[in-house]
Amino acid sequence: MIVGIGIDVCPVERFARAAGSERLLNRLFTPAEQDSSMNRMAGRFAAKEALAKALGAPEGLSWHDVAVRKDDVGKPFFDCRGTIAARIAELGIATVHLSITHDAGIAAAVVVCEA
Repeated sequence: MIVGIGIDVCPVERFARAAGSERLLNRLFTPAEQDSSMNRMAGRFAAKEALAKALGAPEGLSWHDVAVRKDDVGKPFFDCRGTIAARIAELGIATVHLSITHDAGIAAAVVVCEA
């Protein structure tokens, strides 16, 4: 059963301008997530936004409680802990599906949460 769906788009150029501030990057991403291009970080940001929407965007979620990672074949997934893991457990979510794409200067992500 689907518990939540979220989608987000992020213009890469606009994200890169805003992310010129190291303070912003440190607020949004774990140190391991900051090791990539602005294109990929825009995709990770879209993924986190899409997840927040799929979880109902409750107050108190921490950006550092979720990291976007890739498995051995390059498929993206979320590494959740703290406030994010607690919300997932509260909603009875067993599986979180994530897809990220980039095209025409836009990074987009879709999240589907299943019980």
